[in-house]
Amino acid sequence: MIGKTDKTPQLNMFQVPILQFINKDHELYKLAERINWDELEQDLSEYYCVDNGRPSIPIRKIVGVILLKRMFNESDESVVDKWRENPYWQYFCGEVNFQHHWPFDPTELIKFRQRMNEKGMERILKLSIDLFERKEIQEKQVLVDTTVQEKNITYPTDTKLQKKIIENCRDIAKDEGITLRQSYKRTLKQLMIDQRFREHPKRRKKANAAARKIKVIAGRVVRDLERKFNDKQLGRYEQDLLLFNLILSQKQKDQNKIYSLHEPEVRCIAKGKEAKKYEFGNKVSIVKTMKSGIIIGALSFTDNPYDTDTLDPQLRQVERLTSRLPETAIADRGYRGKKKILGTEIRIPGKLPAYATNYQKQKARKYFRARAGIEPVIGHIKHDHRMIKNYLSGIQGDAINTLLAATGFNLMKMLRRIKAESICFCLKLLETLENKIKTKILIWKNQWVFQV
Repeated sequence: MIGKTDKTPQLNMFQVPILQFINKDHELYKLAERINWDELEQDLSEYYCVDNGRPSIPIRKIVGVILLKRMFNESDESVVDKWRENPYWQYFCGEVNFQHHWPFDPTELIKFRQRMNEKGMERILKLSIDLFERKEIQEKQVLVDTTVQEKNITYPTDTKLQKKIIENCRDIAKDEGITLRQSYKRTLKQLMIDQRFREHPKRRKKANAAARKIKVIAGRVVRDLERKFNDKQLGRYEQDLLLFNLILSQKQKDQNKIYSLHEPEVRCIAKGKEAKKYEFGNKVSIVKTMKSGIIIGALSFTDNPYDTDTLDPQLRQVERLTSRLPETAIADRGYRGKKKILGTEIRIPGKLPAYATNYQKQKARKYFRARAGIEPVIGHIKHDHRMIKNYLSGIQGDAINTLLAATGFNLMKMLRRIKAESICFCLKLLETLENKIKTKILIWKNQWVFQV
């Protein structure tokens, strides 16, 4: 059932109203006033049942905490700790009186993300876009680029995965009360030591033999477990056994390999840079307006599609969020292949025809110089808004993390703009006072000269 927020709360004589000691010129206060919370609650209420169950956490409170988490790069645990200390954060989430306890348990954020899924989080991204003026979010030219959202997995090696298979099989056998023919605990520990530093000429033979032995043991343990399962247990662990066998059968240069047991959807994407040749995660597409720098599209993809193939779903998302398709999308050479998609012209750097005028050349050069402006934006989304490492599980977690990171970027952009507007207002006020004081001094001076 939907938790309701009291629109006309009564003051409590034993609690301190937040409005009595916060500054109404603070940027978070002004941002909270600009957000249309009633419309957001109405849009997200479809994800809750109407009559059944106990009342949920009010939508404004939990959405406010999620937005603060993304804006200030906090974890689920740290955001509720800081919420308890910060009156501006509490007012942003709709509190009337200052609270001395957590707003809710941090695990509620996990349940809320699962409840909202990708469609609900896209509505929250639209909330951040709607804070800006219509002419800013409906610019004719946009910048498009893709990046990799790395998953929270260790650097994968075949030996490491085979070791995890053996350990998982031990755990399954323990849970089901099955006695394996051999546990290989001490043997596996020594083999993992032996297989290290296999590039050294003196250790290569022994290390490769140890790696082969680990793979043999992993297959042996999986087959032993399959033999001792009954029909009910085989049905329960069918997906796990299938995953184990796929990992044991894959070879070094196979395509679409499995790199993680707990995140089998992870893909290896070549970065092409000396410092980091490969990244393990999923591809993400970002769309940014050319002049105002607002993110109006953020889409996650499960595999590693060609960049041009990402444009159709990405432009459809932009149309959903801004109610309009851009006239021109400026991209890099990775988007070669199509000149127009859904009526949007795709412009990439390249040679202009021989008959192009100097004006056309300068205009094209200006566009492609501006295209590089999306690169630092992607860097800020990653490092400042929790997309450098994705800790949310599954394909749905990839999509949710992408959308919330873009939302955090837009909200921080608006927060800085509000702060700048306040500073400009103060400077203009000081300038006005200074002019009035100068005028008064001149009047007094003239009066004194006249009297003398």
